[in-house]
Amino acid sequence: MKKYLILVAALLLGSATTAVAQDVRYNFSSGSDFTLYKTYKWVELKGVDQADQLTQKQIKETIDSALATKGLQKVDSDTADLYIDIQTAVSTEKQFTSYNTGWGYGAGWGGGWYGYRGGMTSTTTTGSTSTIYIGQLGLDMYDSAKKELVWRGIASKTIDPKAKPEKQQKNITKAVTKLLKNYPPQKK
Repeated sequence: MKKYLILVAALLLGSATTAVAQDVRYNFSSGSDFTLYKTYKWVELKGVDQADQLTQKQIKETIDSALATKGLQKVDSDTADLYIDIQTAVSTEKQFTSYNTGWGYGAGWGGGWYGYRGGMTSTTTTGSTSTIYIGQLGLDMYDSAKKELVWRGIASKTIDPKAKPEKQQKNITKAVTKLLKNYPPQKK
């Protein structure tokens, strides 16, 4: 019985962890030589979803710091090698979590002298619903000379408008680190 309870607890913890894990994806133009990109400039796309100003500032500062470690320098001139922008989107979805105890009386329990194997089967299912925020962060990089997209990354479950500032910054830092982990892309 003790092993069963430990298993149930482990499964619940595992499902809770997967529910909040960030999903990061990226793609890039295989024909681009990323070693040529040394500078970048922030640009704003019109008509795209954006987070509030404080969150945008947190995101841009985190990206600036990460790109600096990759050897890219931020400039304000239009002669930058890359133009980069961010897009954010926040939505909510309902999450239902349930588990079944799966134990109780049932066939095969308590054999006795007369071979009685009947009994009552009883299980308990417990469930709860919660609202989770799905906050996506998109980072696009455009070759300024060719005027074409050369790199795009998207991290989900990054922005939560209800999170405390410290938690928000931790999520953003984690997402940006994962997003830029394989930047610049290596040629095969």
